[in-house]
Amino acid sequence: MSRDTQMTEQALLDGKLLYEYKTMSAMVQIYCKAHHHAACVEQCEDCQAFLEYAHTRLDRCPYGQDKPTCNKCPVHCYKPHMKAKAREIMIFAGPRMLLPHPIMAIRHLLAERKAAPAKPPVHASNRHLRKAK
Repeated sequence: MSRDTQMTEQALLDGKLLYEYKTMSAMVQIYCKAHHHAACVEQCEDCQAFLEYAHTRLDRCPYGQDKPTCNKCPVHCYKPHMKAKAREIMIFAGPRMLLPHPIMAIRHLLAERKAAPAKPPVHASNRHLRKAK
């Protein structure tokens, strides 16, 4: 994915959702570098496809800006194989986030301690709010 396309996609997200996407991107970069290719700066096609999928899921999250972390969320919006991939990436990259991205890692850990809201409000997703403008 080109840098311009990535910037356009990130423009769809803002606030907490954008921060969540950046955290996921950092984790995927750590995972991809260790598992797929150590020399390249960009992610491989599989990891890039996963990031695009995660971006779409974040944009359509029914909780919108009140989104809990995925492992605390009662709504299962990822397909089973993508959920397994996300879990694999997070288990590997989570502990390794402390050195390259300490603030991001600590904020993510603190967010995991918060309880998930009971039921998402109607039309609170980022996508619904963007289309309503």
